[in-house]
Amino acid sequence: MTNTPDLTTAVWRKSSYSDGGDNNCVEVADGHPGIVPVRDSKVPAGHVLLFEASSWSAFVHGVKETA
Repeated sequence: MTNTPDLTTAVWRKSSYSDGGDNNCVEVADGHPGIVPVRDSKVPAGHVLLFEASSWSAFVHGVKETA
């Protein structure tokens, strides 16, 4: 990625499978066309990983297939 999106106003959400706890969760931010920002819920001010939306969809699909 050449452009880093402004995530200062991003609304982060945890997986519905996270049991509502604060441990061992990733959060994603919606509303960024073509990319999916992902961060560690335990370190919200830490680094954010950016995935192409198609790659993230393939990852989620693969996880669901093996669960």
